[in-house]
Amino acid sequence: MNIQGTGIGRGVAIGPILRVAPALKEPADTARDSQISAEEAEQKIQAALNDVKSQLEQRAEEAAQSSQSSQDSEISDILGALAQMAADPALIDEISKVLKAGKTPERAVFEGFGEFEAKLEALGGYMAERAKDLHDVGQRVIALLTGAAMPGIPESKEPSILLAEDLSPADTASLDSSQVLGIITIQGSPTSHTAILARSRGIVAIVGAQKAGSLHDGDTVILNAAKNVIVLDPDTDDLKEAENQKRQSERARLLRGKPGATKDGVPVALLANVGKPEDADAALEHGAEGVGLFRTEFMFIASSQSPSVEDQTKAYVELLKHFPHRKVVIRMLDAGADKPMEFLTPDDEPNPALGLRGLRTLRAHRQVLDDQLEALARAHEQTDADLWVMAPMVADEHEADFFVKLGRARGIEHVGAMAEIPSIALMADEVAQVADFVSIGTNDLTQYTLAADRTLASVGSYQTAWHPAVLRAIKLIADAGKKHDMPVGVCGEAAADPSLALVLVGLGVTSLSMAPVALDDVRANLAEHTFEEAQQLASRALAGEFYPQRTDE
Repeated sequence: MNIQGTGIGRGVAIGPILRVAPALKEPADTARDSQISAEEAEQKIQAALNDVKSQLEQRAEEAAQSSQSSQDSEISDILGALAQMAADPALIDEISKVLKAGKTPERAVFEGFGEFEAKLEALGGYMAERAKDLHDVGQRVIALLTGAAMPGIPESKEPSILLAEDLSPADTASLDSSQVLGIITIQGSPTSHTAILARSRGIVAIVGAQKAGSLHDGDTVILNAAKNVIVLDPDTDDLKEAENQKRQSERARLLRGKPGATKDGVPVALLANVGKPEDADAALEHGAEGVGLFRTEFMFIASSQSPSVEDQTKAYVELLKHFPHRKVVIRMLDAGADKPMEFLTPDDEPNPALGLRGLRTLRAHRQVLDDQLEALARAHEQTDADLWVMAPMVADEHEADFFVKLGRARGIEHVGAMAEIPSIALMADEVAQVADFVSIGTNDLTQYTLAADRTLASVGSYQTAWHPAVLRAIKLIADAGKKHDMPVGVCGEAAADPSLALVLVGLGVTSLSMAPVALDDVRANLAEHTFEEAQQLASRALAGEFYPQRTDE
């Protein structure tokens, strides 16, 4: 019997299951002891909140002090954000309301946090994932109030594969990689903090494996993230195949630093997706030829107003100086949908994924758009990087032309569009006549093509760019690019799949951008196949040969 899920990373892990204890039980909805006043109970809660905040801050500081890479920096940032959740005044006010109604301290924390979690879940997408982070903070506070064991990873006498309903970001961030061979979560999605941290730390993981709850401590499994499968009770052949795959990954590291190309020498630029300037080190460490996607949201998402042109310029210079004479593709602010921002996006959209996001948001807030282009132009003047700038959520040639003209007016030489919605694929020939390049965001393109929310485990099986409809949309864009001599790249998760990366090249994609840890395997797989073989695989993929309906055996 095999169990399906969504693989994070491309690795393989073999080992025994170690189950993480379930969450704390819901505190009883009973009245508070009459001898304890609301003020005394509030002081007790505040002390517990302060305790949890201090613990998380200490772990964040330890991660920052021991920072050897962008992964450590990301861990520190996430733990720091969790610590701030424990000090949110609005949250404390919500807990106080419940206390004044006569509830116990632990029940007040449960209901107060629950109210906030519900608000985040209602926003959907990225914010819904943050509701799980908030829940973890509440669980830690309740554990202190009740004397229960703090949620966390159980100790093990041997390296194991962790199995949990879902891991908290605090636990994922502090995993001992010498003891954790891999991670399985029953819930979760590729955008959860568990998935993000597992990917950035190179830990093999499968999330959203909804039937994994039947596994027991000590069961030996093969965790094959590349194939999105957990193999139960593996036999000799299964183990041999897994070991071979692990050795292939090790051999792939030997090619690090070499330019991406097929076996017969057709060049394919291999670039890195980068979230913050400090992530540049990891990209270079893994042999990236440049940056294929720099997400600028990190400057905006935690702010109540748009950062100044000066602050933005400083951040862009910090990134660009790492890549002299190398290609760096910067995506304009992608606000909206799963990245709502207080000062930009409406909070009452019934369906934000189909609402005001990406370029639509920027056009509605022209000062934000103009300031960002000005900052990018200034940063370009101060560095030697080969700057490319693109707008997100471009629907057609009219929107592409609007943005390209703005960028060129600022002196930016390479101005393009992201292809994330099916309409741009249908209008690809027209877009290729006005844009300098197109970069395909396969995560959103798949979501919109198949009408399947990419943050929901329940429709996770649809979230694959192997679907012929998605591949045909990509081919339309690649064909238009070839006809008009326009570069076409892919910067979504599809580029990180070595097999799918080969198909994308066969479709005509000229560059691939991915998480740095995926570069080795993609580079090695390209080097093992000719361009003609890639084209043959692409033809078979377009016919649906590699997209069987996923079922659990």
